[in-house]
Amino acid sequence: MRQIMGVFAGVIAAVLVSVSPVVAPAAATPDTRCEVTSGRDLERATPEQVGLDSAKLTAALQFATTRNRLNVQVFRHNCLVGEGLRNHETGSVAWNIWSVTKSVVSMLAGIASDQGKLDISAPIDRYLPPGLGDALHRSITVEHLLTETSGMKVGVLTEGITAVIPVDPNSAVQALAVELSNPPGTTFSYSQRNVDLLSYVIELAVGEPLQDFAQRELFDPLGIARADYYWARDRSGHTYGYAHLMMPPDNLAKLGLLVANDGRWGARRVLSAEYLRQARTPSPQNSCYGYLFWIGPGCAESPKFLPADTFFMSGLALQNVFFIPSLDLMVMWTGTFGNVSAYGPTGILAHPEELPHEFFRRLFAAFTDTPVPTAQPYVEPPLQFEASKLVDANILLAVFGIGPGAYPGCTVFNCLNQPLAAPFSSIPPGCAILVCLGNDPRTPAIR
Repeated sequence: MRQIMGVFAGVIAAVLVSVSPVVAPAAATPDTRCEVTSGRDLERATPEQVGLDSAKLTAALQFATTRNRLNVQVFRHNCLVGEGLRNHETGSVAWNIWSVTKSVVSMLAGIASDQGKLDISAPIDRYLPPGLGDALHRSITVEHLLTETSGMKVGVLTEGITAVIPVDPNSAVQALAVELSNPPGTTFSYSQRNVDLLSYVIELAVGEPLQDFAQRELFDPLGIARADYYWARDRSGHTYGYAHLMMPPDNLAKLGLLVANDGRWGARRVLSAEYLRQARTPSPQNSCYGYLFWIGPGCAESPKFLPADTFFMSGLALQNVFFIPSLDLMVMWTGTFGNVSAYGPTGILAHPEELPHEFFRRLFAAFTDTPVPTAQPYVEPPLQFEASKLVDANILLAVFGIGPGAYPGCTVFNCLNQPLAAPFSSIPPGCAILVCLGNDPRTPAIR
């Protein structure tokens, strides 16, 4: 982990930049509303043209740049009105968006559902090959996977480390051996393997590799080229669902705009508004979580003073896309932590809300056309953090075919008699755990 954080720090040192508002096109008018575009450059406006004060927006953006924000983009009425001064250098760098990947998988589930290929209410038994997994695991529904209520035992670090160091033989098969701590559908438990299993189920439901489906149905309409990103697979070729989509911020912003526009991209309907409404509806098991989207103020890193209709995508180290429909506002940023805590590294992990609180407090001060909440400076709560919840030895040992969490016949050397790719073999040159750089044709490079 110390080495991983070193990679984070090194990349940030190279790319951290100052920020300022965007200069508007001359033709824009007051109360401007922009159109989405599949081109490289999104439509822009000045802050004043969308009801924001330039100087105060600048202050918010300058604060963000002191807090390890690699790339910041502020949209109002679909217009890009605030961004980093050198976002043109960082915006096309493929960056690991970590658990924001989960929300992208949710969008793919919605598209498959809209097309009648995936039944959200169905048990995954309908889609799994015969004989794979026991009856209890096969009784898990697609909706249980979308709401993180499959009941799978959680060990966030040990679930993820074997993809960071890519030795997983088959993440979906491994998920089907994870102990169920609770009956499916009864309790929220934030499992990484849960979403790896979902990505596999979607793939089976649509009848083609997940990334082929994603490219045609989601990315192509938005103008996101296949060479722009890298999405990691396990050694059986299955796409990870919980993380490891390395995508440039400029493209992540497009995905955010699609969601902000209720699934419509210009004249084209990409994802149904009905699915997105359900995705941002809290599940009975967790009032802060819908279909792989976080929901509401005071949930995870969302500040408590944000409007009630706030929802957001959330990834490790504060990769975020925040949506506030009542303000027609979207904020996308990437980086590596940057939040401040009196409790050191443990507090940084436990209290990620400090950075968004201070940023949105400043951003809301920039609004001139509508009342917005005000807030006092952030006050850090007492530290309550159980590091033991991040680790489960059985999940780690299972990768090697050892212990009660191992799927019979699945190890790092062979899984169900299927050939396994060598570790690191699918990663293009120039891609590391955190970021993709370089000019290899297979590498999502700086354009």
